[in-house]
Amino acid sequence: MLKFAANLSMLFVEYPFLDRFSAAAAAGFTAVECQFPYDHTPQELLGCLNSTGLELILLNIPAGDLIAGERGLAVFPDRQAECREQIDYGLEYAARLDCPQMHLLSGLVSAGLDREVALLTYVDNIRYAVQKAGRGGPKILVEPFNSVDVPDYLVHTVEDARRIIELVGDEGVGLQFDFYHTQMEQGDLASTFQKHFELVSHIQISGVPGRHEPNDNEINYTYLFGLIDALGYEGHVGCEYNPRGSTLDGLNWMDEHLGR
Repeated sequence: MLKFAANLSMLFVEYPFLDRFSAAAAAGFTAVECQFPYDHTPQELLGCLNSTGLELILLNIPAGDLIAGERGLAVFPDRQAECREQIDYGLEYAARLDCPQMHLLSGLVSAGLDREVALLTYVDNIRYAVQKAGRGGPKILVEPFNSVDVPDYLVHTVEDARRIIELVGDEGVGLQFDFYHTQMEQGDLASTFQKHFELVSHIQISGVPGRHEPNDNEINYTYLFGLIDALGYEGHVGCEYNPRGSTLDGLNWMDEHLGR
């Protein structure tokens, strides 16, 4: 049976962030993930995890000035020191919170930045993150973002991500496979997932179109969940979507998959 994790950056937004942990636990989740929880101290987050018994399975490493539109600093040769400060900061949170996976966003390849230079800089920064994490630390993940939602992002396809992971050449890096981004960018979900399954460290889901609940949409998640299970995936499936209404009202899609 698949294990689902609530993404607290997108689910339970009816509540203040720290209250989302208890809301997720009350809804039946045993694990959570979140994007950028850095407005809160590790002590505050750890208190929420301990009081609810939830497992934190994924964080994003800080990714520059998100409000200004940045989506990572790891492609910029002239900002490598700043990028690595953010990697160090994120890994400190992971260590305090016992988080086993960290996603390092690449950044946008703007005009004037050679794409191959950007790619090799990203690879170099991933290697740095893997080395800093160490063998007992979190795995560093690469995730493709679709070009409709995030134009100019370095990593658009699963094949892009695979090339980067192979260039890094270390078991400390893995693929974050988001079915929403993959459908928006390239489709062919089942065969693409199977082809790259040996690299998959984490899965995320949402519906297309609209990035809402993973039901009543063009993706056949019933089929895909069966495939994921049949392939022997042992990790969590992150629920990273924007609820159409209240989070709880939209969770009925989980019932058949959790046998409740």
